[in-house]
Amino acid sequence: MYPDHTPHAPVQRAVEVHQPTPIPPALPITAPLVPVQPGTVPTVASVVLPDGRVVTGYAVGPAQPEPVTPKPAVSRAAVNVALGGVGFLAVCGGLLLLTSFIAALTAFIGQLITLAAVIFGGWIAVQVLGTSGHRGGAGTTVNIRKAVIKRNHFHS
Repeated sequence: MYPDHTPHAPVQRAVEVHQPTPIPPALPITAPLVPVQPGTVPTVASVVLPDGRVVTGYAVGPAQPEPVTPKPAVSRAAVNVALGGVGFLAVCGGLLLLTSFIAALTAFIGQLITLAAVIFGGWIAVQVLGTSGHRGGAGTTVNIRKAVIKRNHFHS
């Protein structure tokens, strides 16, 4: 009954059983209920099933759908005017979106031109203010009276 690896019986635990507490109604019902009699007493029908059992019950008539009131006809001109108004609003909305798209595209192109000018200007500045053609060491070499001055050190 118990698994082989369990040397002792399972621990029995106490189980608490909570019984539901009935809730009293919030408002006491003071008015007595009066049964209402139907206008006509329905007929009781009995049906004998093929196995001999008898089923008795009330006959229920089919549900009658409510009559549908006919809608007045809408003129073709009114439909065309309504569709024209919807189309006009759609065109206005599209133009509004188009103008905002063009404004955003213009701002983007302006930013690209500014970025290109900054990059090109920086490149020009590096070319002009760079080493100016001397490809020597890290300092400037000047020959003065047979002395070579390089990085503030004198060599003869």
